[in-house]
Order: sequence, then structure tokens, then C-alpha cells
Amino acid sequence: MDLTEMLGYLGALIVGLVLGLIGGGGSILTVPLLVYLLGYNPVIATAYSLFVVGTSSMVGTYQKHKKGLVDFKTGLAFSFPSFVAVYLSRRYLVPGIPETLLSIGDFQLSKGMGIMIFFAIIMLLASISMIKNRKELEVSSKSQPYYKTFVQGLVIGTITGIIGAGGGFLYVPALVIWANIPMKKAVGTSLIIVTINSLIGFIGDVQTLEIEWVFLLTFTLISVFGIVLGVFLSKFISGPKLKKSFGYFVLIMAIYIIYKELK
Repeated sequence: MDLTEMLGYLGALIVGLVLGLIGGGGSILTVPLLVYLLGYNPVIATAYSLFVVGTSSMVGTYQKHKKGLVDFKTGLAFSFPSFVAVYLSRRYLVPGIPETLLSIGDFQLSKGMGIMIFFAIIMLLASISMIKNRKELEVSSKSQPYYKTFVQGLVIGTITGIIGAGGGFLYVPALVIWANIPMKKAVGTSLIIVTINSLIGFIGDVQTLEIEWVFLLTFTLISVFGIVLGVFLSKFISGPKLKKSFGYFVLIMAIYIIYKELK
């Protein structure tokens, strides 16, 4: 095992720690780690990220369920349009994206570059969400019509499919505002959706990509160990402060990715 591979597995542990400590952000670390440190193509990296985040979220769902913080009925109902969109994105949309998206003079926007820049934009939005001091979202007195939830699920699912992210930071407010679920339970319930979306999206990738199973399973197992450790450490660390600090880190990472891709 060379130094780069050792650093990659250390990164996997950190991914798990972050998920265990703040309940999100796994893909924000996984994709850049796979692309810039381990040298994977962005399409492969987003596929691997879906598996890592999906498996990790499954563990997180179990832990939240033990605390009574998961609404399975709402989570499963909400996940349907999302996982359809994720699967179709990974099976048809991502493979169908042309290798060259834009060509202006000497500048060429490749498929990989486009995916990473789009990923960085989502990271910027996530970082602002984590840094901003917001009051807890209030539960609405009546839920939104399901057809609107269906459309919203399709949109988030498509984003999840393209960038290989779990999308938890988008699902939580949707569950609070539209499904009338309290914030703490919304966080746990979102993990069901993230699990289903990510793993079904990965199934779409298995049909179009060659997967290095030994590496992926090892990386994932280390991340799961990190989650267990992170959940334990979360008892001793202030969640809000940690989330804000991680938000600034994500902001720096997003700017770095944009710089790296456009330089």
C-alpha cells in the first residue's frame, strides 16, 4: 500500500467521522478525495460516493431509529420520485452527457470539469446553509399537495444523481416544511431517502461502469467505522459549532475545486 492509498483510507475515516458528528457532508468530502487525491475520473468518483454515502446513511438510519427519530412511512413515500430520478440520472443522463460540453477558442469545458464545477456550486450552497445562523424551521399547519412534493423529489433526485451526493441538506427542510415533521425527526427520516437514492443510483452505475469492488468495500467499511466513532464523539463536541466550522471548510473546498478546474 503506497502513501497515496493510505491517505485515501485515512480520508475515508474522516468522511465517516464527519457523517457521524454532523449527520451530513459525506459526499462533499468523498468526491474531491477520490478525484484529486486518488486520481479517479469524476464520473467514477460520483458513483463510488453514492455507494459510500448510501451505505453510511443506512447505518445512520439504524442509529436514529433506535432513538425513535425516523418516520419510515413518510421517508419511503417521499423517496419514490427521488430514487426514480437518481436511477435515471445515473443510468442514462450522466452516461449521455457529451465529453465536451462547451468549446470557446482554446477553452474546452469537458464532461468531468462540468460535473466538478456543478458539484462545487452545490457545495457553496451547502456551506452557506451550514455557516448561516438560522432559526429552526417551523412545522407548517398543513402539508403541501403531493404532486408538488413529487416534482421537488424529482429535482433533488436529479441533482443527487449528477453529483453523487446524498442530498440530505435539501431533504431535511423539505420534510419539515411539506411533511410536517419536527426537525430532529426530519434529519433521521432524510437518511432513509439518502440511503435509497444513493444505493439505487449506484445500481444504475453498476450497469455502465467497471467497479473496483475491493477498494470500494474497504473504503466504505472504514467510513462506517468512522461513523460509529463520530456518533460516540458527538456526545462530547458541540454540534452547532462543529457544523459552522465544517461549513467554512466546505466553502474553501468549493472555491478550490472551481479554481482547480478552471485554471
